[in-house]
Amino acid sequence: MKITEDIKYVGVNDREVDLFEGQYIVPNGMAYNSYVILDEKIAVMDTVSQGFDKEWLEKIEAVLEGKSPDYLIVQHMEPDHSANIHLFAEKYPDAKIVASAKAFVMMKQFFGTDFSDRAVVVSDGDTLNLGTHTLSFYTAPMVHWPEVIMTYDQKNEVLFSADAFGKFGALDTEEDWACEARRYYIGIVGKYGAQVQTVLKKLSSLSIKTICPLHGPVLNENLGYYLNLYNIWSSYGVESEGVVIAYTSVYGNTKRAALLLAEKLKELGCPKVAVTDLARCDMAEAIEDAFRYGKMVLATTTYNGDIFPFMKTFIEGLTERNYQNRKVAFIENGSWAPMAEKVMRQLFEKSKNLEFAENNIKIFSSLTKENIEQISLLAEELMK
Repeated sequence: MKITEDIKYVGVNDREVDLFEGQYIVPNGMAYNSYVILDEKIAVMDTVSQGFDKEWLEKIEAVLEGKSPDYLIVQHMEPDHSANIHLFAEKYPDAKIVASAKAFVMMKQFFGTDFSDRAVVVSDGDTLNLGTHTLSFYTAPMVHWPEVIMTYDQKNEVLFSADAFGKFGALDTEEDWACEARRYYIGIVGKYGAQVQTVLKKLSSLSIKTICPLHGPVLNENLGYYLNLYNIWSSYGVESEGVVIAYTSVYGNTKRAALLLAEKLKELGCPKVAVTDLARCDMAEAIEDAFRYGKMVLATTTYNGDIFPFMKTFIEGLTERNYQNRKVAFIENGSWAPMAEKVMRQLFEKSKNLEFAENNIKIFSSLTKENIEQISLLAEELMK
């Protein structure tokens, strides 16, 4: 794949992986992106995941046409991008390795060497001249590891963005970018919104025509769309108007309340109602929806003096990623001592800027006429 006349794609598609980072379902696989910048001096941008070394090195050889690279630029040390640094170093002994100081510490941890005899340490504002291309480096700590750098090619106005602007899915799959990019961002980077905001401010003065991430497609059209979504996600803003209803139910009564509320909201014209059974859903998608929409209803049972385990996992997934700036309502159920609302509120104690609904609902075993009326009141409140 040609990015520009002198920037080539040498990444790979992984169709064997089922769980990314051991937890995220990736039905359409993953792409591990790597690039080569051809100039008087040649730079390879990152490596690929373990098991794809032969394919990756063959692609580099094909692009080089008998030449040797001068630099390997390591933007991120997560093994899906760094696994083949040592093989590259063996194959090209004269090539220097460019990375942040913290990245070289991690290389020592992963490979038993920090390549000190060929290391080039870069930080914010440092540049590397390849001939007609001048590369500028920008540190991006905790987006989403502490050693991350991004690289800007001044000639072609290309931003090599490390894991930022990445998505789940191999490149031979046609699918909507935003859905899998949102799930990727919220799941993996979501905790670090403040750090993403800092990087976006660093990059705001650059003229960017193309974004080359380490996962997902190269972005070269309508970049304002992608940048705007990243700004919304990293500032914990509301992307879409709507209500998420996340529930767990043992004997169906809590589920009935959740579905009745969904019906009432639709009757009132709610633009989107996303209903999720937390015991059966992809938890990452449920968390993604909670961050996408501005209002959320949590419906669950009291369970062993606590709340149902899937609900607890869900809330912990939200608070771990700094869930904030939303309205939250509760539906609790219990046959003798309902306390789910109390437990759920406590789990949000450290969350910022949450507004809790006034018309929360307490069910004793099964829905009553009064509960149905309360559900109508809650729907009306959520639509205000």
